[in-house]
Amino acid sequence: MQAIAQDYQPGELSQVGRERLLSIRGEPLFIADWNRVLMIHYQVDAELLQSFVPYELDLYNDKAFVSVVAFTLKNMRPFFGGWLTAWVLKPIATHEFLNVRTYVRYGNETGIFFMAEWLSNRLSVTLGPYPFGLPYKYGHLNYQHSWEKLALAGEAIDWRGKSVFAYAAHLENEAEFQLCKRASANEWLMERYTAFTCRAGKKRLFRVWHPPWVQMPAHVTVTQQTLLEQNWPCFRSAKLDSANFSPGAKDVWMGRPHRLH
Repeated sequence: MQAIAQDYQPGELSQVGRERLLSIRGEPLFIADWNRVLMIHYQVDAELLQSFVPYELDLYNDKAFVSVVAFTLKNMRPFFGGWLTAWVLKPIATHEFLNVRTYVRYGNETGIFFMAEWLSNRLSVTLGPYPFGLPYKYGHLNYQHSWEKLALAGEAIDWRGKSVFAYAAHLENEAEFQLCKRASANEWLMERYTAFTCRAGKKRLFRVWHPPWVQMPAHVTVTQQTLLEQNWPCFRSAKLDSANFSPGAKDVWMGRPHRLH
């Protein structure tokens, strides 16, 4: 479990992530909005999961987790350059994502490791893997995250149309969006500001920053998960643990890729 000081306050991990990102000259590289974010958390057998992950797993109470994150990326553009550089990235600025991520550590730093990411934009799938080492895959994604009506639904289908991840969820009428409680499981799962990748044996990291998540529990039913089970057999015995929904984060900073040795 990530060490947290006793005097730590909710939202402080966001501030730590911001300072760490800005400590390197030239950061951040991109800025974007993450819209209508649903995180579905699975508890997975640690030994089986480790065989698919080239970093040491970061465990919570000795348990390993994988999160499936469905959201829409909007208005991605370079951090510097204004409307001109934003225009260059317009073809890949807005599209849906389905991330499958687990929790890892490298030295003294903890973060997430992307096991796979399905995108609905073919150009992004082509461009993303090389500088960042991201495991992009093309898929057909369809989300109806109508949180104002307390109802969420979505599906992701691989490009061949042979495997699917589909879900439906509802939010509680009386629930309120709030920050994750200090040292809670929600904070451990959601407040992560370093992303690790590995492609062709080359390990990289890049850092991100956004304000601390405002979120509420979501009650999720996964109706199909062949997309997960066919790529990682450990999902056949995985336990659906919990889920969180956030209306999103605006002006998310994304840093440059850095090689690890």
